[in-house]
Amino acid sequence: MTNIPTRLEIFTFRGQQVLLSSTLAVLYGVAPKVLLQAVKRNIERFPEDFMFQVNSEEWQNLKSQNVTSSWGGVRTPPYAFTEQGVAMLSSVLKSERAIKVNIEIMRAFVRLRKLASEHQELSHRIDALELRYDEQFSAIFDAIRQLMVPQQPQTRPIGFTADLSGKKEKK
Repeated sequence: MTNIPTRLEIFTFRGQQVLLSSTLAVLYGVAPKVLLQAVKRNIERFPEDFMFQVNSEEWQNLKSQNVTSSWGGVRTPPYAFTEQGVAMLSSVLKSERAIKVNIEIMRAFVRLRKLASEHQELSHRIDALELRYDEQFSAIFDAIRQLMVPQQPQTRPIGFTADLSGKKEKK
């Protein structure tokens, strides 16, 4: 496929994996306004479990994650499309590119579900092994669990830090 990004930004809002209208517009090769006009002309095809507008709190959180200029960019919250909403877009946007993009997006959602399922299956297997081997391997299982948790980047304070305890170090 040409001119279609290979990486989709799938966000989680309200417990659902979604694609934002701005991302979909780029993928479909249309202006965001055009995409939303097509959706609004067919709004009965998009119930709230297919599409919803991001609320102000979610919008603020999203903007803080993606640094944007105060002079440019979108000023209104985008719409979020669930997997079913993206599938419904194919009936609203009928270009050849829209069909190809929808196929790729559906594949991405399937890969995401498969990944989540495999992670859950691995967790269940570790639990079963832990029950079988009890305490003798508990340290190993704890270490494996810690490795499975996504690591947060460690930040250190910027600038000079002073010892405010009043104790002087002996040399």
